[in-house]
Amino acid sequence: MNSQYVSGIEGICESLSGKSYHLVPGDQVKELLLKRSGNALADLDALRDSWNRMPLDGYMADGGRYRRRRHATLSAPRASDDYRVEAHRPHYQTLDFNDLNGGVARHYEPFEDEILRGSTMDSLIRLGAGVFGRLAPYSGWHIEAHQFRIEVNGEEVGRPTPEGVHRDGVTFVLMAMIGRHNAIGGESTIFDLEKAPVEKFTLAETLDLALVNDERVYHGVSPIEQLDPGTPASRDVLVITYRHKP
Repeated sequence: MNSQYVSGIEGICESLSGKSYHLVPGDQVKELLLKRSGNALADLDALRDSWNRMPLDGYMADGGRYRRRRHATLSAPRASDDYRVEAHRPHYQTLDFNDLNGGVARHYEPFEDEILRGSTMDSLIRLGAGVFGRLAPYSGWHIEAHQFRIEVNGEEVGRPTPEGVHRDGVTFVLMAMIGRHNAIGGESTIFDLEKAPVEKFTLAETLDLALVNDERVYHGVSPIEQLDPGTPASRDVLVITYRHKP
């Protein structure tokens, strides 16, 4: 593996280990991924375009129709960034971690296969496994990937985290900005375990990344609004979670 890629991974690990979250600008993410493979981002445009074919999230307990979503399940062995795509299954969170939509098995539409198995998704999944595997080298991973689109057309408030300040009930989380259109807001905040705010930031550019230790910090995102009130707004994010697997 490219030594510059390994060095970049280790730098992320050092920061994430020290403060339980780490932010990486999109340009640096692209540069890092391309050091691992020259084809790492070959289908990035196709990945971004796939957000335009997202079904509505039919499990919003607040009745909202402002979120679109797809879901996939994967797994990885310990101390490795190799992974496998698992059979499609529902997403489940307990009410302890999601008091709005938790407590039920949520059957979302799967990722489009060519997107899930494409080079950009592959490079991002491996990036997470490489970082988190160094921080917890004796753990295998249950991995879930989520495509989210929050959209606003003047009729509803677009809430990226309708459950409020929360943890996801996993071990680590990778959040990647895919695209924003006519959107303002969507400011992310990291909170400590007493829910005191630690840092605020906005994922704005393609592949801006936030990585968090979900056992040590909470996070939340403010609503988005339309920059031009006559044009719909959207915020597209990819979330990949990694949970300890025996």
